Amino acid sequence: MAGAGSEAVIGQIIALAGNLIAQSPQAEIAGIGVGAPGPLDPKAGIVIAPPTLAGWHDVPLIDILGQHFGLPVRLENDANAAALGEWRFGAGRGSGSLVFVTVSTGIGGGVVADGHIYHGRRGLAAEIGHMTITGEGDRCFCGAIGCFEAVASGTALGRRATRLTAAGDGSQLRRLSNDGDVSARHVVEAAQAGDANALELIEAEARWLGIGFTNLLHLYSPDLIVMGGGLSNGFDLLAPSIAAIVQQRAMPAYRDVPIVRAELGDRAGLIGAASLILWEGEPGLALAMAQDDKDSGATADARERGRSPD
Repeated sequence: MAGAGSEAVIGQIIALAGNLIAQSPQAEIAGIGVGAPGPLDPKAGIVIAPPTLAGWHDVPLIDILGQHFGLPVRLENDANAAALGEWRFGAGRGSGSLVFVTVSTGIGGGVVADGHIYHGRRGLAAEIGHMTITGEGDRCFCGAIGCFEAVASGTALGRRATRLTAAGDGSQLRRLSNDGDVSARHVVEAAQAGDANALELIEAEARWLGIGFTNLLHLYSPDLIVMGGGLSNGFDLLAPSIAAIVQQRAMPAYRDVPIVRAELGDRAGLIGAASLILWEGEPGLALAMAQDDKDSGATADARERGRSPD
């Protein structure tokens, strides 16, 4: 579906959402929260040009969905939405800041800083999968060489596993893949069973993740890093070597930051996107909190003027 173009995908979104609405005719629908691959502009509601979606160029997704359904629509980068979900309801509950890293087909990220999603100019911040961490390797979806995503994603791990083995070689990796291309999931399964090739691949994967996470620690200084995505199913295998790389490469002040597995699994983005409609202004500020802040501000202003608020 990702290669079908924006009209086909949006048509599918409208059909699925319409079915849900029809199934609950008595439901009071507050709005629609959408998580989509970046880069995108959440304030303008435009999906700019995601490298993983063919035919998406400056698509005004908020306007399209809003006009069709007659409801408020909020748009957020899918990794930001997952970061918000984990921060509010998952592994990041109670923290002031976190970096969420999703490691799956690609690598995405979301940064919560001082209680808010960090958007940057046009909402383009935290495209961490496209930070350059090497000058070598396969070309990334974005066209560059050496992106974090190109060397450390689940796709990259599967590609290395496929190159390491051959169809019909009798290896556990090829048995799990039925002699087809090996995926990251196959590598994790084989490593969990103690396969030597898979464990070697996991070690190399953890090294790249550790290098990338060290960069994120130095850039954002979060309270914790949360790892999600499909490859987080192998977190217990990866974590010791990731931690060892961070200890080697991070400056001392950053070495005690916890790196943990996401708690919400593949629901993090859904939960975060749904919660967007309950937030006002910058994601991270609940409607109730926003109202409290306004009331507090009004009270403070009134006190400065020496009278009670209206």
